Parts: sequence; C-alpha cells; structure tokens
Amino acid sequence: MPGGRLTQQERQQIARGLADGLAYAEIARRLDRPTSTVTREVMRNGGPTAYRADLAHRATGHRAQRRRQPAAQEPDATPQPYGRDAEAVRAFEEVLTTVMMQSGMPRMTARVLACLYITDDGSLTAAELVEHLQVSPATVSKSIAFLDGQGMVRRERDERRRERYFLDDDIWYRSMMVSAQTTAQLVDTTRQGVGVLGAGTPAGTRLENTARFLDFISETIARAAEQGRQVLRTKPGKPSDADA
Repeated sequence: MPGGRLTQQERQQIARGLADGLAYAEIARRLDRPTSTVTREVMRNGGPTAYRADLAHRATGHRAQRRRQPAAQEPDATPQPYGRDAEAVRAFEEVLTTVMMQSGMPRMTARVLACLYITDDGSLTAAELVEHLQVSPATVSKSIAFLDGQGMVRRERDERRRERYFLDDDIWYRSMMVSAQTTAQLVDTTRQGVGVLGAGTPAGTRLENTARFLDFISETIARAAEQGRQVLRTKPGKPSDADA
C-alpha cells in the first residue's frame, strides 16, 4: 500500500470517483490507499459535492508550506504528555474532525470540538485555540457560540480573567436527549398528517407507520441515554508517563 502525500493524479481519480457516486472505501480501494486518507482528503477540501482536484492539490501545498515555516522555529518541540507520538495525535485529531463533519457538524466547529477533546484537561482558552488551529479569533468565537448554544461547551473566566472553554461530561447525553426530543416532535407532526390525509388511506398508513417507528426510536434513545449517563462520568485511573 503506497504511503506519502496524494499525487495530483490520485486527486483527479478521487474527483472522478466522487462524480461517479463511488463510496470512499471504493475510491480508496482503487487507489490502494486507506479509506481514512480519502475521507480526510475530501472533507478538508470542500466535501463530496465541492471537491476539486486542482484546488485540493494547491491547498495541500499551501498547508505544507505553512507547516514548514513554523517548523524552523520548532514550536512543537514541547514533549507530548504520557510519551505520546505527536504525529499520531495530530493524525487522530484530523480523523476525529472528519468523522464529526460527516455527522453534519460544520468544519470549523468540528475542528474546535476535536481540539478540546484531545486535551487532558478538556479546556482551552480562545488564544490557545487560535494558536493551535491557526485561525482568527472571530472564527473561534463563532464556533464556540454554536457549541455553547448546543450545550456542548461551557465558558468560565480563569484567574487571569481569560475566557476558557470546557467540555462537559454530559455533552453527548444532552445531544442524545435533544435528538430524542426532535424525533418526538416529528412523531407528533406525522400523526397530525394521518388526521389530514385519512387513517387507512395509503398516505395515512405510511405516516402512521412512520410515527410508530419514530416513536419507538425516540423512546429507545432517551431510555438508553438515561441508562448510559453514568458512563460519561466514569473517571479512569490516571496513567503515568512510565505506562506509555
């Protein structure tokens, strides 16, 4: 299996595969590349509907150039905690960002959330996010506002009066409950349609069956979230550097 950066020819093959409606796994198989490589490539360059091989190739060159410039100053010389591999951490951050984007999260919001997730404290200041992500303060602020509105982060002032952002242990519990509530609203709406279109009619039957299915899913999600909530609060034993 080849390694290294994607070539321009490979990016053109990816573009053709997307145009033909191929799945990422199939495109990756034809390139003899990992599926994660193709997924990251597409999602960081506009997504499946906006991907352009020439633009992606130029953007990758620009990103590589930006990485080389600070490398001369050795900004990443600080050792990773617990003996972690810095390159492996960076690659995982990209994969986590990509998966969050595939679930429907905006790209920059996914980057901010992934960045918070891979910190041991689960918290960063706006300045730290700006430095790590190499984006403007306004971009970080917009993403944080979205996450805050979804209840996925909270804001506090630290001892230096800086605004610090924290991940709550319950963010995925709240996310699941919001999903359950949204699905329950859809149940109510489809059942209203049964009354409009007529019970027993083909359209009415379709809506009634949909309502029953979604009602079951909504209750299952809510029940599972309540039962699994304690898992989010489990604190694992703290590893030592020697364990790594």
